Amino acid sequence: MNKTYKATGINLKAQALGESDRIVTILTQEFGLIRAIAPGSRKHKSSLGGRSGMFVVNELLIARGRSLDKITQAQTVKTYPGLVKDLAKLAASQYLAEIVLSQALSEHPQQELYELLNEHLNRLDNIPIGESSRVLAYLAHAVFHLLALDGLAPQVQICCLTQNPLTPDLADPHWRVGFSIAAGGIVSLQAWENLRKELVKKPEKPEKPVSHPPHPVTSSYQTVVHRQELPAITARLTAQELAMLQQLSQPEIMQISTVNNANWVTVEQVLRQYAQYHLGRPIRSATLIDSYFAANHDATV
Repeated sequence: MNKTYKATGINLKAQALGESDRIVTILTQEFGLIRAIAPGSRKHKSSLGGRSGMFVVNELLIARGRSLDKITQAQTVKTYPGLVKDLAKLAASQYLAEIVLSQALSEHPQQELYELLNEHLNRLDNIPIGESSRVLAYLAHAVFHLLALDGLAPQVQICCLTQNPLTPDLADPHWRVGFSIAAGGIVSLQAWENLRKELVKKPEKPEKPVSHPPHPVTSSYQTVVHRQELPAITARLTAQELAMLQQLSQPEIMQISTVNNANWVTVEQVLRQYAQYHLGRPIRSATLIDSYFAANHDATV
C-alpha cells in the first residue's frame, strides 16, 4: 500500500486538534469521505490555514497514518467566497454539508455526490447580494436533488395512495393536497378521506380467545393478515406549493425561484422533515435558517 495518495476534495467539517492543528473532514471524488490532520493550520502564517477552511476545494497529497491521515500538500482549486459573506448562504451551505456527511461513504468513490454538492454550492454562492430570499428556493432545490441521488426523493408527481397524477389547480385558492412522510410523498386528500372511511367501516376483528390444548405442542402457527394503514398527513400544501415541489425535480428552478414567496418556507420545512426522517438525525443547521428568515420575515413575503 502506498504511503501517500492524491485526492481532490471539498472541506465539509473542521475541528481543533491540539494547539495548532485541525482535523478536516473532506468529501473527495476518489475516496469518498476522509478525515485528515491539517498540521499547523491554526497558526497565523500556516499555508494550510485558508486551505483547511469550510467549502474550500483542494488538490491534496495525503500521507497515510495509523489512526488519522495527514495532509502534506494542498493546492486550492476552488473557493466560494460569497458563502461566508452572507449568513443565509452560509447556513444553507452548512445544512447541505450535514446531509452530505450523512450520505457519503468512506473508501468509495463519490464522484456524483461531489459534483452535485459543488454545483449547488456554486448556485448559492452566485446569488446576488441583497437577494437572500432566494436562498430558500435554492436550498430546497439542492435538498431534493441530494435525496434523489440517494434514491430517497419524495414522490411529488403522483398520489402515493392511488398512483394517479396530481396536477395543482393554481386557479383555486382553496385547493389542497396532503404530504405524508409515512406514505413517501404527496397524497390526494380525497383518496385519503376515502381510505379513512373504509377503515372506519371495517374495524379489525377482535382476536378470538385462544383455547390451550390439554397436552403441550411442539410448534404453533400464527396467521398474519396485511391491512392497509392510514398514513399520517404531515402537511397540507396549496396548489402553488405543490407546483414548487414538482418543479424541484427539474435541473433548474426557473422563474419561480426569483419570486419573494413565503411558500418556500413551507416547501423547505416539508423537505427538511422528510430528509430528517430518512437520514435518522436532525439537521442542526436548519435552526440557523429558521432564525434568519424569522428575523427577516418581511423579505420573504
